[in-house]
Amino acid sequence: MNHKIRVLVWSEFRHEKENPKVAAIYPQGIHETIAQFLRKEKDLEVATAWLDQPDHGLSEEILAATDVLIWWGHKAHGEVADSTVQMIKNHVLEGMGFIALHSAHYSKIFKALMGTTCSLQWRESTDKERLWTIAPSHPIAAHLPQHFEIPTEEMYGEPFGIPEPEELIFISWFTGGEVFRSGATWRRGHGRVFYFRPGHETYPTYHQPEIQRVITNAVHWARPTVRIPDTCPNAQPLEPLPHDAEAAERPKEGFR
Repeated sequence: MNHKIRVLVWSEFRHEKENPKVAAIYPQGIHETIAQFLRKEKDLEVATAWLDQPDHGLSEEILAATDVLIWWGHKAHGEVADSTVQMIKNHVLEGMGFIALHSAHYSKIFKALMGTTCSLQWRESTDKERLWTIAPSHPIAAHLPQHFEIPTEEMYGEPFGIPEPEELIFISWFTGGEVFRSGATWRRGHGRVFYFRPGHETYPTYHQPEIQRVITNAVHWARPTVRIPDTCPNAQPLEPLPHDAEAAERPKEGFR
């Protein structure tokens, strides 16, 4: 693809309006914080959208012009229209990249792409999270150390109800002893999907350089290589087929 990678960062934009603690960390919204560091990349064209916009900011026209969709959701998963979820899924199957962050594991669209419960254990406390890079040669792990820490984060613990990842890039350990598959990829149709665990709204996780590097790398990895609409065409033969006149005249046999 010769054009810039067109990225759309989506979030609910509800916590920031209702919780002063969240507003202090993300005054313009989680989506805008993520967009700001992505805009430093010269090959990215970054826009934002949020839940309470018309069509959730996710019309067919907007999705058709999006190469990679980043999704952050938490308290309002159920408010996303089913028709919007189906549109997003169709675009992923056609080749659009999709990145699910933190509590987006329980979003309608991530569940639709995974086909599983996507449930887990959780605890909002004072846990430290240590992320281990277990696939250092993967493009999403580029320029990252063997491990790095988030001083305070919400704990997510196994079992995590996802399909077996095609690639597992990061695993996390928490102060309470839990571990979690924190960075995993799948292919759905022609599209690439990446789930990345950190990012609870009451902690400044998206201001941390290592987290920004992971998301930036993931955008480049998830960019489409094709966009192929599903048309289910009637295929004509490339060469003339032999005509079986006798077969055309034989009575059709019933089910046995």
